[in-house]
Amino acid sequence: MITMKEKMVIFDLDGTLWDSAVSVAESWNIEIKRVKGVDKNLTADRIRVNMGKTMNEIADDLFTEYTGDERYELARYCEKFENEYITEHGGDLFPGTEETLKYLCEHGVRMSVVSNCQEGYVKAFLDSMDMYKYFEDYEEWGRSGLLKADNIRLVMQRNGISEAVYVGDIQKDADASAKAGVPCIWAAYGFGTIKDPARVINSFDELPQALRELGFLE
Repeated sequence: MITMKEKMVIFDLDGTLWDSAVSVAESWNIEIKRVKGVDKNLTADRIRVNMGKTMNEIADDLFTEYTGDERYELARYCEKFENEYITEHGGDLFPGTEETLKYLCEHGVRMSVVSNCQEGYVKAFLDSMDMYKYFEDYEEWGRSGLLKADNIRLVMQRNGISEAVYVGDIQKDADASAKAGVPCIWAAYGFGTIKDPARVINSFDELPQALRELGFLE
C-alpha cells in the first residue's frame, strides 16, 4: 500500500501559483532597451500568452526580428535580469494560495514545483514570496535541460515518490503530466485551458477537495 509519504503534489508556477507577468514584462523591457537600444514595449498580456513555454520558444515568439542565435542570446540577457528583478519585486499570488499551501503542509502533503522556466526563476519565486517552507524540491527547464514530463519524473525519483499529481493551467501541462504518467488538475483560473483533466479547480482554495477525491489528502 502506498502511503502519503510516497505521494507528492507537483505544481506548475506561472498561472497556477502566481502571476508575475507585470514584473516579467517590466524587466524584459528594461533589459532589451539596455542591450539593443530599442523600446520593445512588451505587455503583461503578451507575456501571459507565452507562459508555460520554454524560454527558447518564448524568444522565438517575441524576437522574430532577430536570427535564432540573436534571439536566444537576447533571451539569456533577459532571463538573468528577470531573475534579479523578480527577486526584488515579486509577483501576485493567486487568492487563497498561501493559506491553502499552509493547510496542505499541516496535513502532511509533500509538495514541489516543476516549471519550463529558466534557471533561477523558481528560486526567485521562492525568495520573493517566502515560499521555501511549503516546497521541498523544484526543477526547471533551464537547470536540468529537460522538458516538463522528464522533470516531473526526475523530482519523483529523487524524492522517493511512487504517485504524484500535477497542478497546471494549460494544455502543455496536461500533456506533460500524461507523458509522465500522473493525473493533472486544471487550475481553471490561470492562463489557459485543459481538455479532460482529472479534476478542475476554479480557485486555489478548491485544491484540498480535489486532492481528497484523488487520494492525495486524507
